[in-house]
Order: sequence, then structure tokens, then C-alpha cells
Amino acid sequence: MEALLELEKVQRVLSLMGSRGLSDSDGSGGGDRFLAHFLLFLAQPFDSLAIEKKVVLISELLREVNSDTLKEVQRLASLEGTNREDEPTKKFKTDAEKLTIQDAPMIGFDAMMRANSTLEDFCRSYFIFHGLDVNRPHSVFKFLPFLSFTESYIYQLDASNEDSLLLVPDNNSSSTVLERKIQGSSQMSLSDMLDPLDNLLQCQGLMTDQLGNSARCPCKHVKYSPYLIELALYFPCFRLRNELKSGIQYWSLERKLCQALSRNDKISIEDVMEAIHLKSFDYRVLNLMMYRLTGQQVNDLHMEFLSVSEFLVEICDDLYDYEDDVVNNTFNILRMFAAIYGPLDAPKMLAKCIGEAEGKYESFSKKLDPSISRSYWRRCEEATKEGGKISGH
Repeated sequence: MEALLELEKVQRVLSLMGSRGLSDSDGSGGGDRFLAHFLLFLAQPFDSLAIEKKVVLISELLREVNSDTLKEVQRLASLEGTNREDEPTKKFKTDAEKLTIQDAPMIGFDAMMRANSTLEDFCRSYFIFHGLDVNRPHSVFKFLPFLSFTESYIYQLDASNEDSLLLVPDNNSSSTVLERKIQGSSQMSLSDMLDPLDNLLQCQGLMTDQLGNSARCPCKHVKYSPYLIELALYFPCFRLRNELKSGIQYWSLERKLCQALSRNDKISIEDVMEAIHLKSFDYRVLNLMMYRLTGQQVNDLHMEFLSVSEFLVEICDDLYDYEDDVVNNTFNILRMFAAIYGPLDAPKMLAKCIGEAEGKYESFSKKLDPSISRSYWRRCEEATKEGGKISGH
């Protein structure tokens, strides 16, 4: 509990630093965390020194401190208890790293609230494919901690990515330029920020499959041959990790495309179509988690059918959110099509894509178990009557 409280303090200071423009310019994240701990140290009471006096001391004397001074301090500090000069540094680094956000996955209340509608839609739409009744509370609450935490964490990263796409007026000119909104969490790459979730799911056994008698799901950092990678995709843990990586791909494409539009640069239809297909990665992550949690084998027919359905829902959501997405400079397929084909031809080209997807949807639907097909059709009718936004990213 004490470590979590310290972590919360550090994260609050990181956010404050971001709002005051005090972040480290190299963007590595390590410098920001060091500064956050340093500021917390300065804020601690020490004898009768007032905060104003501390500021004066630091501003006047710290400029006289150089690397030689710190090395001498390090040498003196190492005289007691150890002969290793690097021990104090290592201890500080270890203690600090224990309190960083990437080591302890945490979610905020706002992320949980935003994820709520997606979780409701997922349970009502996807439990059908796992033989579960969403109207039975036990069926929902049994899996809710895993689903809720994962979706909320993804929403948190999605919000961080959207913050980086905000259009901010440039003080030096009348034009609008793309500027990263500096926040403590945005200093780390999205890939690094996803690692804590990956590690948590691994600790819960969701990232580990039994291969043969004793082989385990290999480390994510090891490179394998294309054949082994293709084989690995048949195992849920590999597919789950692959879908998490799809989120990184989507956010990277969103940045690439939206930044290009803000500069009036050309974008490719290939990037746009890849992005729209990746956009529902969170639903696929949750669905693969359900296969792991229920101990079922992944049903590829269901996954393919739902992938087409997700594509159509994402287009529907983008049409519904078009104006907001333009204002917020976030990915929107109609916005992308308008940039590529022009405002007159964009609706026609998008309608063509929808028609092709609807053909695939109908084809896959006929292959489903009739009871599942009927249940899912009823769910689609409910969602249509309820209206509004369904999916999240």
C-alpha cells in the first residue's frame, strides 16, 4: 500500500511537470522520473527551512555542482557499508524503478467510466459466442475483473495517444501546428506503456500456453522464424499478445495519418484500410481472453465473422463521430477518404467498401450455428434501436 501511495505521488508530480512544461526534452522518461523524485524530496520538511529558502539555495548553489562533485559525493557515500562505488546509485535506481508507472499497471476512474459502454456492448454481443448468458450476473462478474481492467487500461493508452494528436495554436505564428501535449506518461513509448498489462496478463496465466508436455509460451523479446510465428498463432496466448501489438500498430498509424493531414500531406489508402481493420483490436483482445478464461479453443469462424462485423461497426461509429474526430484530429475513415478521394467521391468509395464487407458478413453469417446467428442478429437490432456510439477506438 505504501508503495502504491508513493507511486501515486510520483505520477501526480509527473502530470504537474507536464502542465508546467518542465519535462525532459529527450523524451526518454527516465529524466522526468528523476526530476519528479527530486521535486518530491525538495518539498519534504527539513528542519526550519522554508520552501522559499530551499528554492534560493537550489537556484544559487546547484549551478556550481558538476559531475565531478557528484562523483566525489558518490565516493564518500560508498565508504560506509560497502566498497562498491556504484552501490548507492544502483540502490536508488532500483527503489525509484519500483515506483514507476510501467512497473505497476494502474487505471484511472475516467478510463473506467469511458470503458464501461464498451464492456457492456462486448458482454451483450460476444458472450453469445462463448455459450454464456449475459443476463446471468454470475456469468458477467466471474470475468469482469479481467475484462474491465484490460479495457480500461487500453482506454488509458488510447487517451494518451489522442493527447499527442491535439492541435495547438503556435505562439510564434498565426498558423496551427501539431504539438505534442507534454505529460509524464506520454514520455514513454506506447509499446513500453503496454508492457505492464502484458506482464499482468502473463502473471494471471493468460499469456501462457502448454505446448506439448513442458514447453511454455516463449519470451516476447525473442525473435523466431516465420514458420514458428505462424505456428504460434494457433495458440491463444500468442494470438492475444499479437492483438495487443495490433493496438500499437493502430496508434502508430493514427499518429502517422493525422499528423500528415495536419500538414496537408498525402496519405495512402493502404494505411487507412489497415488502420480501420486494426481499430477494433480491443474487442479481439477481450474475445481471446474469454477463450483463455473459459478454457475453450479459439473458433476461427467466429473470429473471422466478428472481424467483419467489427469493421462495419467501426465505420458506423466514425460516421456518427465525424465532426468530433475532425475537431480532435483523431482517426476517422470518412475524414481519411475525403482527404484521398475528395469530398464528392469519398462517400461513394466508402459505400463500396461497406457493400463488399456486407457481402462477407452475409457469407460468414450463413456458416454460423443458426442459434448463434439469430442471437447475434437480435443483438444487432437492439444496438441499432439504442443508437449512439458502440465501440471505443
